[in-house]
Amino acid sequence: MQPTGLLTDQYELTMLQAALKAGTAERRSVFELFSRRLNGGRRYGVVAGTGRVLDALESFQFHPGQLDHLRERGVLDEPTLAWLESYRFGGDVWGYAEGDVYFPGSPLLVVESSFAEGVLLETLMLSILNHDSAVASAASRMTTAAEGRPCIEMGSRRTHEWAAVAAARAAYVAGFQATSNLQAGAEYDIPTRGTAAHAFTLLHDSERAAFQAQVDSLGFGTTLLVDTYDIATAVRTAVEVAGPELGAVRIDSGDLGVLARRVRRQLDHLGASNTRIIVTSDLDEFAIAGLAAAPVDGYGVGTTLVTGSGQPTSGFVYKLVARATSADAGAPLEPVAKRSHDKLSVGGRKWALRRRSPAGTAQAEVLGIGTAPRDDGDDRPMLVPLVERGVVVGREPLAAARARHTAAVGELPEEAWKLSAGGPAIPTEYLADQ
Repeated sequence: MQPTGLLTDQYELTMLQAALKAGTAERRSVFELFSRRLNGGRRYGVVAGTGRVLDALESFQFHPGQLDHLRERGVLDEPTLAWLESYRFGGDVWGYAEGDVYFPGSPLLVVESSFAEGVLLETLMLSILNHDSAVASAASRMTTAAEGRPCIEMGSRRTHEWAAVAAARAAYVAGFQATSNLQAGAEYDIPTRGTAAHAFTLLHDSERAAFQAQVDSLGFGTTLLVDTYDIATAVRTAVEVAGPELGAVRIDSGDLGVLARRVRRQLDHLGASNTRIIVTSDLDEFAIAGLAAAPVDGYGVGTTLVTGSGQPTSGFVYKLVARATSADAGAPLEPVAKRSHDKLSVGGRKWALRRRSPAGTAQAEVLGIGTAPRDDGDDRPMLVPLVERGVVVGREPLAAARARHTAAVGELPEEAWKLSAGGPAIPTEYLADQ
């Protein structure tokens, strides 16, 4: 991976320079990454991108060419450049495990290090988690609305080329079964899917010729796109070409619910009762929910998914919540907090617990300030170690995050699954030192 040191905002480096000059750079500090609210009136959010954060953190350093760039631009003085030359993060990071759900105030990442080491990570961590968690939060609503029917991520043509790879990964964490993006398949071992677009049909002299070419190449189990011309004619031709073993047909336009019912009746009449119906065309969680009663077997989702379905960022912030009273070793930590109107922060290092009923249903997000809340026996501690003394210890297979998401959503109260705007599914409670 390329060095990620310049994936940051300039003010982080100028804060470093000023702190080094003031003698405060080495004060032990605690930063937390959290959201003050859930965007769009959603009932919960989904943590995604943690694995990418850990990869980026390992590569977060400043190579000679980057330092020369900063020197030539006059961004930093020589003592600060010298400090950056040997920079490697050596602190500790705890966080919510990838795939889990979060609520307002949840400390998704807790970074404990010197001020100098921790302040440099703000943009790196926020840029990854704000994007990936927004996609995963939208994806979770979509897979919930799909009620077990498979969803495929198809948004690569609607976002930045590398954002598309990250979006495919985040969607997979939140329950999507496959992606059309081959780079995501190669990089993260996500199943990939894809057959043909309208251009392939238009290339051939007839729709029959296009279908025959596709079946000859990909087999009877392929998915044929049937809305280039007339859908009823295309379905009949598709079954004539592939027979009742045709894998699926895809509808990409029109009133999808009405068309799916017509196509289902036609397929059954033609003896292709096992042929599935896949729908695409600007789907979101609301459209998917609206198709619940239609004979649809799967969904392909693109634009709305990779843009967070109207919420392209998670609204995460990265704030200093505690710092040592001096730079002396062993100096005690004291809480600090931002008090500006509408952007309040809660000072003090947080520990998080998911309060659950004896039946395992989530009841509250309990945040202990200074010490961990008491576990009543049915509760679940939320923070896991991710980095210890600069060494990544929390890396895990993507399958683990995917399984965790299923379990985390499953323990939420039914209120969480509503698509209408409302408050968080469970409240956030703060407990002072116990």
